[in-house]
Amino acid sequence: MGRMLVKEVLSHPDATLAGGSARPGSEIVGQDLGLLAGLKNAGIAATDDADALFAASDVVIDFTRTERLAHHAALAIRHSTALIVGTTGLDAAARSLIEETARQIPVVQAANMSVGVTLLAQLVRQVAAKLDDATFDIEIVEMHHRHKIDAPSGTALALAQAAAEGRAVTLDEVVCKTRDGQIGPRPQGEIGISTLRGGDVVGDHTVIFAADGERIELTHKASSRQIFARGAVRAALWAAGRKPGLYSMLDVLGL
Repeated sequence: MGRMLVKEVLSHPDATLAGGSARPGSEIVGQDLGLLAGLKNAGIAATDDADALFAASDVVIDFTRTERLAHHAALAIRHSTALIVGTTGLDAAARSLIEETARQIPVVQAANMSVGVTLLAQLVRQVAAKLDDATFDIEIVEMHHRHKIDAPSGTALALAQAAAEGRAVTLDEVVCKTRDGQIGPRPQGEIGISTLRGGDVVGDHTVIFAADGERIELTHKASSRQIFARGAVRAALWAAGRKPGLYSMLDVLGL
């Protein structure tokens, strides 16, 4: 994702690459970012000094892991740098940290930066609001590559949240992430999530509204991770100069 983000920034007419950081000890530290992205020499080397990166940037895009989020959030506040958070697998503590950070700087956080997934979530919210839970059951199926470390995916959880919002219910009270053994009949109003892992699947998500005699399926399939980089750069350009606050891709797209 780092290489794809660099490529997207360097290719965008309205964006300027300020730098890029990697973990201390990474083999890419000191290498030219343009060459790492498969483009021509950019004259900017990857660094392990995240503080310097935040100081030099109007906006920083963070696609790292949750354990780095607190450090990066602190740097963003120190340097008044807008922050785009594309990291997934966020727990309650991480979400709370993001909310606190957004009181001081603009933060755009999304489980999936894809424009298509953002539109899918909006459709799910609208459909769920129109279909009652006594008639239509909601199931979400997601599949990713074998190396993905969190499950269900952040996108699947975001889609489940959209469905819950459409039905005006609290997701934690109706979500079912695992089923095994003699579980009995499906409870009315339950929102199920099924997780598949295998191969090199970038990300497939389907939201199923199933009733007796008919079924509605809304699907998004990602064939390249570049869509996440494209959306993140769009979010970065939108966030530059914004007032402090917690924003989503819905805000970025004006939805």
